[in-house]
Amino acid sequence: MDKLSGEVLRAHKGVSFVGVSTCFFCYRSDGKFFLAKRSKKARDEQGRWEMGGGGLKWGMAAIDNIKRELKEEYNALPKDVRFMGYRDVFRENKGQPTHWLCLDFAILVDPKNMRINEPDMFDDSGWFTLGTLPSPLHSQQQIFFDMHKKELEELGIR
Repeated sequence: MDKLSGEVLRAHKGVSFVGVSTCFFCYRSDGKFFLAKRSKKARDEQGRWEMGGGGLKWGMAAIDNIKRELKEEYNALPKDVRFMGYRDVFRENKGQPTHWLCLDFAILVDPKNMRINEPDMFDDSGWFTLGTLPSPLHSQQQIFFDMHKKELEELGIR
């Protein structure tokens, strides 16, 4: 059987079959965490603040996908990686129901290395605490915070 092109696969991920995404919550040793604001050129949820993530590439282990996406989006290398769990994400994109499985990771990073490497995809970024969240958040961000509250507290995220 012939492989489908990357463009065809991207169009069908989460629609024709469950898409798999590796999501990374970047934090630093003082407990602050990094969020970026999606630009008007982002696929969906433009203008909303999110952690980070990307579709799992064919033939790539989840941990390797995290490292690739982290470097690609934020110019960072992980100092420590913790798998936090997974989430089923059911939402709509332009009226089309979608289903994604997100593999959530907490990533300790060196804040000096963090920068937006994809300026077309993000308008802004910054370091936050749970008490200083920007608005509006990505539809999945509060779900992530609620689902992983215990693990985040263990990491010193408050």
